[in-house]
Amino acid sequence: MIELGQINTLEILRETDHGVYLIDDEDNEVLLPNRYVPEAFKIWDKLEVFVYLDNEERPVATTDMPYIKRNDFALLRCNQVTDYGAFLDWGLVKELFCPFKEQAFKMKPGGWYLVHCYLDEKTDRLVASSKTNRFLDNRELSVAEFDEVDLIVSHPSDIGMNVIVNKTHLGLIYKDQIFKDINVGDKLKGIVKKIRPGNKLDIALGQIGYRNIEPNAERIMQELNDNSGYINLTDKSSPDAIKDLLQMSKKNFKKAVGTLYKQRLIEIKQDGIYLT
Repeated sequence: MIELGQINTLEILRETDHGVYLIDDEDNEVLLPNRYVPEAFKIWDKLEVFVYLDNEERPVATTDMPYIKRNDFALLRCNQVTDYGAFLDWGLVKELFCPFKEQAFKMKPGGWYLVHCYLDEKTDRLVASSKTNRFLDNRELSVAEFDEVDLIVSHPSDIGMNVIVNKTHLGLIYKDQIFKDINVGDKLKGIVKKIRPGNKLDIALGQIGYRNIEPNAERIMQELNDNSGYINLTDKSSPDAIKDLLQMSKKNFKKAVGTLYKQRLIEIKQDGIYLT
């Protein structure tokens, strides 16, 4: 099946005056215009192409790769605004259309906007929307606490910066967790720091490697996050105190603390353990 708005691997079927026709394994065909045809090729060669609609609303292939694909997010520049909406530069000859109704704020030529690209079911056209939150869903999470995640910086709020998590969910980085300049559209790595009621995601910047932490260390990190970054335990604490709080032996506790300390995730002080 040839997918609009996606990268397709297709075979060269035949050559014409206008270009070559490509075919998929279901015998669907699409034209690759002459300007994109390789200088040397053979029938049945495979090509990776992006497929979208040309100015006459016909499917067409290109070897140029766009800045954004269908169901993806990207920061794009507005080239022009007409009576119908805005037209964005996405790296192809035909610009990407963003209707007025899909603009979170009125777009202006020369401005940069974070948008989502999707297939409009009514027109079968690829269009953009800067109302990105409506393409995110936190009802069923595909992430867990301490997972490493891919982030796209979305928009600021009074308490921090909203981020798109794995192109699927909405998350928040609190102001006091931001230690460098970040801007809308930046792509970053992060950690799911906490999942709050309502499946709200608290995100921390960084790529710490929580997946490699042993379960007991995860348990300690959970307790630290739930108690403002502090627990009243040390290596001198009694086995009963450790068991009551963390449900683990003192031996396992000391091993897990050592793991976290080596990764510089915690500080060990006389009165307890602190998140760095």
